[in-house]
Amino acid sequence: MKPIKRSFLLSLFFLFVEVTMVIGQKEMPLYSGAVPNAVNVPDKETSRDFVIRNVSRPTIKVFLPDPAIANGTAVIVCPGGGYGVLVIDREGYQVAKELNKIGIAAIVLKYRLPSDDIMKDKSIGPLQDAQQAIKTARENATEWKIDPQKIGIMGFSAGGHLAATAGTHYDSSFIDNPKKTSLRPDFMILVYPVISFLDKIGHKGSAANLLGQSPAMDKVRYFSNELHVKKTTPPAYLTHAGDDTVVPVSNSIKFYEALNANGIPSDLHIYSKGEHGYLKIPSFEEWFGRCRHWMQGNGFLTQR
Repeated sequence: MKPIKRSFLLSLFFLFVEVTMVIGQKEMPLYSGAVPNAVNVPDKETSRDFVIRNVSRPTIKVFLPDPAIANGTAVIVCPGGGYGVLVIDREGYQVAKELNKIGIAAIVLKYRLPSDDIMKDKSIGPLQDAQQAIKTARENATEWKIDPQKIGIMGFSAGGHLAATAGTHYDSSFIDNPKKTSLRPDFMILVYPVISFLDKIGHKGSAANLLGQSPAMDKVRYFSNELHVKKTTPPAYLTHAGDDTVVPVSNSIKFYEALNANGIPSDLHIYSKGEHGYLKIPSFEEWFGRCRHWMQGNGFLTQR
């Protein structure tokens, strides 16, 4: 019998790794039945270079870590894109795989992009999807082997606005919730986030896409999340660059000040350079390493 070639063994090994990764990833519709607040129109979603447009059929993609290192923590990941597109690979799938490496289950949310063509009230569509993702994670905690009291939400740019909205408006349910499952995320991770829609610091593009060109002031204030922090708002890790000309760093500063004023244990890390998107600096390892340290210090991540 001829000895098995080393290259064949390596091929088997990489096939096993690939199959294991696929088993640990599962994409599913966000809603088991009708999508709330939806208008019945044809699906016009498009994707190019992992940038998705015209999302009207929301999904979640679940990335489960190796059971040998799983620690029970889960994070719902909301990609950014100004509420106009979703940068779903760089701010979604890639981040999920990094979370898996430290034992965290990741749930990438492909949320609906607000449009009057597909929603009766586009301002609440993304928030409905975020609340449904939190609800789904809690109700599947046993199957996915996650701790229902360690489910956080993470967002980038406009996805950060969605995550912060879920964290500040969790006590207003915009979805059917017959089991009265808690919609409160246990913590927030906000990366160069849009927080406010007020004139001085608000991101006009995100505001226009979510609320329209001339929204009523009560709507603007409702979705300016720095105005809605209270004692029960979840803790947060925030990071931003001082030279961000797309979303001013004052968004993170104002939100941190509100969290701090309410005694909520939160970290804010500002880099002098990084612009919007952290495309070159700081490195992922730099800012995410600080985030991991914060999660460990606040009991959301077991230190191994």
